[in-house]
Amino acid sequence: MTSTLSGDPRLKSVDRAIKKNGARGDALLEVLNTAQESFGYLSQDLIRYVARELHVPLARVYGVATFYHLFTFKPKGDHTCIVCLGTACYVKGAGDIVAALEAEYEVKSGGTTADGRLSVTTARCLGSCGLAPMLVLDGAVLARNDANSTLERVAVVLDGTPAQEAD
Repeated sequence: MTSTLSGDPRLKSVDRAIKKNGARGDALLEVLNTAQESFGYLSQDLIRYVARELHVPLARVYGVATFYHLFTFKPKGDHTCIVCLGTACYVKGAGDIVAALEAEYEVKSGGTTADGRLSVTTARCLGSCGLAPMLVLDGAVLARNDANSTLERVAVVLDGTPAQEAD
């Protein structure tokens, strides 16, 4: 085991997933999902650990992890804001929302603020066009947003108040 993972209690859930599947390589996707749920992202050490424990080439683990968009290789912020960029949302101003978040919090889409408090990402489509433009803030679906309402909602969440879900 690598030194950065030694003694980390989150590794127990990864080990359980490996053991549950008999350390078979065909369990790679399930084990990677468990690893990300446990750690929040897939570090290089964690990817190496999974490859070694499942007896699969490191290139295969990277191949699977980079193929699926649900996996991330950087730690997420304390709070996450996902802005839908589907056609309906984009036409109704989602691009302005992303630009406002980037400017206000000095973070590029797909990144995390320097203080680690906020991650801003986009999605191709979140499948709720009737709520356009929509976003998901810390798991709460927020409907019919604009740049100003989004900045207000994010500021409230960063101050410790949970986001209110869509109607």
